[in-house]
Amino acid sequence: MQPESLLEMFRILKLRGMALAVADLSEQNSPAFQAALPVLSDLVKAEIAEREVRSLAYQMKTARFPAYRDLSGFDFNASEANEAL
Repeated sequence: MQPESLLEMFRILKLRGMALAVADLSEQNSPAFQAALPVLSDLVKAEIAEREVRSLAYQMKTARFPAYRDLSGFDFNASEANEAL
């Protein structure tokens, strides 16, 4: 994982302070930072995915789609409708 792609992901997440810190650490090129890059990258990817899931859930909630229903849960005894129909 290149630090440049990590910086881009931080910018997508609007984590400018983290992007600056990663830029500074990448300039130092320490072995500990290089070893931490894959883990940090996985965490950032997970955060991006989580934000997308939350965004979709929010959009679905605000769209107010009706609840999915089918005939398996309908009580025909309490209705005049014939189950055979």
